[in-house]
Amino acid sequence: MENVEHPHKKIIHIDMDCFYAAVEMRDNPALRDVAIAVGGNGPRSVLCTCNYKAREFGVRSAMPSSRAKALCPDLIIVNARMSVYQQVSEKVREIFLRYTDLIEPLSLDEAFLDVTDCELFYGSATLIAEQIRRDIYNELNLTASAGVAPNKFLAKIASDENKPNGQCVVAPENVNAFVADLPLKKIPGIGPKTSEKLKAHGFETCADVRASSVANLQVIVGKFANALYQRSFGIDNRALETKRIRKSLAIETTLSEDIDSMVQCQEVLSTLFIKLKARLQRHQDRKISKQTVKIKFADFQQTTVDIQSQACLEAVFLDLLQRAMTRANNRKVRLIGLSLGFAENKTAEKQNQLALF
Repeated sequence: MENVEHPHKKIIHIDMDCFYAAVEMRDNPALRDVAIAVGGNGPRSVLCTCNYKAREFGVRSAMPSSRAKALCPDLIIVNARMSVYQQVSEKVREIFLRYTDLIEPLSLDEAFLDVTDCELFYGSATLIAEQIRRDIYNELNLTASAGVAPNKFLAKIASDENKPNGQCVVAPENVNAFVADLPLKKIPGIGPKTSEKLKAHGFETCADVRASSVANLQVIVGKFANALYQRSFGIDNRALETKRIRKSLAIETTLSEDIDSMVQCQEVLSTLFIKLKARLQRHQDRKISKQTVKIKFADFQQTTVDIQSQACLEAVFLDLLQRAMTRANNRKVRLIGLSLGFAENKTAEKQNQLALF
C-alpha cells in the first residue's frame, strides 16, 4: 500500500485510570494503599475494575470475584456506586468542554476529543492534553492517561502506552514507525482468539500485515480484513461520533443460584420488567420495534428469542420466556435478560449526520 498522507487532525483519547476504584480510593482514604476491586462479592459476582495494587496479583476487570479472591486473599471488594461515578464523569466532561465540543464518549471513563480547531496553548494538542489531565487531577483528585495522534485508532493505542497517569504523543511524521512494530493484539477488535488465529498464520505485528494482502487476511478475519490492513499503516478516517442514537434498552441479571422451574424464571422476569419500565421512562420519545428475552444456561450457552412489538408488554416477555425455555434441554438457568429495540428515527439520524459535518 502506498503511503497515504494523513489529514492532520488532532485527536486526544482520555482514559481515566482504574476509574471506579480510583473514586473509591479518593473518597475513602483507608482504601488508598490496599488492593481493592469494585463489583459484587457473591459466588456469581464479577469485578467491574480494580486498582493497580490488585493488578499486581493478576486481578483483572470482568474476573469472577471468587477467582480474584483466590489470587489476592486480602482483596477488598467494594460495591459499585454507579450514581457517584456518573456524577464524576459529568464533571470530567465539563472539563473537556473547555477545550472542544467535539467529544465522543466511549464510556463513563474514556472519550475521544477532536481539538484540531482549538486555539488554546498555540493549538498544541500535546499541551492541551497535559492541561486536561492537570485539570482533572487538581479539581477531582483523580488521574487520567492520554494519547495524542492524528486519528482515533492511534490515539486510543497511545493512551495505553504510559498508564497510569501518563501521556503518549504520536506525531504525524512518526506514525509509520509507531505502527510498524505494533502487536496486532493491541488493535481494537482483535480479541485473544482472533490474535491466536492470526499468529497461527504468521501475523503478529502490523509489519506482518503490511507484507500481505486484504485477500489473504479475509480468509482469517473475514470482513475485518480491510480495516485491519488499513490500521497496519496507521490509517483511520473515522470521524468522531459526537451524537449517538440509542438503538436498544436492556437489563439482565446473573442469578446467585441456578434455577430450573418456569415459576422461578417468571418471578425473575417480572422483577426485571419493573426495572426496564422504569428505565424506559427516560426514553418516552422513542418508538419500540422489538422485544427480546435472553437466557444463559448453566453451561454458559445462551439463547435469545425476539418478536416485533410496538409496546413494552410483560405478557409478550413471558411468552418469549416460554419459547426460550423449550431450548433448555434439562439445563438450569444462570442469567435472564430483557431488551427493547427502538425503531430508527430517520430524521434524527439525518440531523446528527449534518451536525457531524
